[in-house]
Amino acid sequence: MKKAVLIAAIFFTLFTGATLTFVESHTLRHPSHTPRRSDKDKELDRYYSDKKLGAFTESGKTIYRLFAPQAEKVVLCTFEKPEQKNPREFAMTRDNDGVWEVAVEGEQYGLYYGFKVYNPGLWDQADTTIVLDPYAKAVTTFNTYMSPRRGIVMKEGDFDWEGDTWIQRDWRDLIIYEMHVRDMTAHPTSGAEKKGTYTGLVEKGKRGGIDYIKSLGVNTVELLPAMEFANIELPYNEQFFGRKNTWNPYERNHWGYMTAAFFAPEAYYSEDWKQLTWNVWEGKKGKQVNDFKQMVKAFHKEGIAVVMDVVYNHISEYEFGNFKEIDKEYYFRLDENGNFIAESYCGNDFKTERPMSRRLIVESILYWMKEYHVDGFRFDLGKLLDWETIELVIREAKKINPNVIIVCEPWGGGYDPQGFSLRGWGAWNDQIRNGIKGENPLNGNGWIFGKWYGNNTPDRIKSYVNGTLTRDKHGLFMRKEHSVNYLESHDGYTLSDFIRIATGEAPHDKPVDKPDDVRKLSLPQSRLNKLAAMFLMTSQGISMIHSGQEYARSKIIPVTITEQDKHKGMIDHNTYDKDNKTNYLNYDHADLNKSLLDYYKGLIAIRSTFPAFRRAEYEDVVFMPVPSDNLFALGYTVSYGGDQFVVLFNANQKKKQEFKLPKGNWEVLADHLKAGLTSLRTLSGKAELEPVTGLVLKLKK
Repeated sequence: MKKAVLIAAIFFTLFTGATLTFVESHTLRHPSHTPRRSDKDKELDRYYSDKKLGAFTESGKTIYRLFAPQAEKVVLCTFEKPEQKNPREFAMTRDNDGVWEVAVEGEQYGLYYGFKVYNPGLWDQADTTIVLDPYAKAVTTFNTYMSPRRGIVMKEGDFDWEGDTWIQRDWRDLIIYEMHVRDMTAHPTSGAEKKGTYTGLVEKGKRGGIDYIKSLGVNTVELLPAMEFANIELPYNEQFFGRKNTWNPYERNHWGYMTAAFFAPEAYYSEDWKQLTWNVWEGKKGKQVNDFKQMVKAFHKEGIAVVMDVVYNHISEYEFGNFKEIDKEYYFRLDENGNFIAESYCGNDFKTERPMSRRLIVESILYWMKEYHVDGFRFDLGKLLDWETIELVIREAKKINPNVIIVCEPWGGGYDPQGFSLRGWGAWNDQIRNGIKGENPLNGNGWIFGKWYGNNTPDRIKSYVNGTLTRDKHGLFMRKEHSVNYLESHDGYTLSDFIRIATGEAPHDKPVDKPDDVRKLSLPQSRLNKLAAMFLMTSQGISMIHSGQEYARSKIIPVTITEQDKHKGMIDHNTYDKDNKTNYLNYDHADLNKSLLDYYKGLIAIRSTFPAFRRAEYEDVVFMPVPSDNLFALGYTVSYGGDQFVVLFNANQKKKQEFKLPKGNWEVLADHLKAGLTSLRTLSGKAELEPVTGLVLKLKK
């Protein structure tokens, strides 16, 4: 789940009395998303149009179209400057399918625009609210929590891609680096000139950004949300919309899981401001469009695919002038009293099953593929989308790029990776995360700590090696390349902070006395990190690491932070609201734990070089016998393409473990200290593992 979902879930239940219920279903539609359809629902579902929507030019005119099926009147408003108080107004006409249209003379590129939408009983509201075009290709926003916005008429298809196209890569070969555009270069140690921007991210010759990412050996970046989103939350400790912001003294939404415009890149990442500035118009020049394309092109030149984290399950929560004012009944799931349903815990679940909602989602995905050359998408709370939309997304996207990456967080009214796998989607594998690392550092530790979390057993750990397939008990995926294996993401504690707290070497509930001493890995922490990394990088499926995982990143809130934050100085497990050094990557910290950084690079090189760890068949993985008195030992052989490997683990915290090796001389490519393509030594006959260590061995030819 995303951003402050855990906090918001508690908040939501306090105010509504609702309980959190998780269900599983592989049926055509999620049961929770198909309440009894009223006559009004049936009436609204009949509205559909294939007309091109948004603002675009034809025959020397600019056409403006908006789908607003229940509106009684719609007026186009154009502005020479976004702050202009009195726009030019143009009456629009409605067709039988609910589409409003007006044609204005001239190709009005660079013009700002919006709409006044007069719905029954809401004419006073329409007079004072300018509605953003859902199909706006660029957006300028006035930075307040209500986020007044204007669309910008943009010329499309005129960017020089220099022959660039999508990265064509088998999903089995993906090594994903999940990252935040701003966090990668906002810290001074990045060396970037345009810190925290699309441009700064791909500056060459810098310590941070694209050169650093390339040096890791990963082949795919996954950007936290970069569609235009609401940056600002409610004023702290003040009451608005029946809610009081008691949870976010920063009044910020840093991660971006509050989408405002599904076709427009986030403007903040093109501004030269060091920090977000309140009460100004952001993105006025529309340069974010070209900046985003330049970023994608730069990654592609390095052979690195670009995946976008996208949020279609709900929209920006607090602002006025969005889908809520276009047609609340059409675009949102509502209860019998007309109130927003909030399974996302974000206040307004999007009604993806409506025909024109579905069309918008699919066209948004295809637009980012065609106009921005985006290689794939990770869907936030994917189970809040209806199955028909889910099936249509991958079907249409594959027509453009057969190798398009489509994965999701398989949560939202349940947890159903298998339902997505049946439809060809990948999904984040929470089971490998919880089984290997654990779910809670205080009382829910996993296998690397010599403990069993939940339903995990030796057989369950073996199933993760093979891709957590449904052919195994409790398996989740039809195909291993549908399993996105990960141990850390933007959500929750970093892997290393989890380990620090679980080992008692850092507090979870009080400030850290000496942050750099905590960040520097101790020997026990180093072994746990490396054991976890080795398991992740040798397991079948898609591999994903979160930015900074490779150097044991710690998210410690600076003590210099606002006095209103009661947790300053502490390790943070939910940093969605912090546009500050809590989240920024400090590359001095990468030097602090260079041994782990080099270890990740070495494991990534092994995985990239030898297809056995990506493409071996189920039968090619043969598990070795282990003694019954050490259930935390694991060993197997894996063969592919003429190469043979032995992978050994000893997650026991106290016992050594000896393994009998198959016949031959075995080169050690990775142990508890180093990993890479250079042989560390040669073993034959047997291998003895210290507690909390592993080995990757290759048969010497």
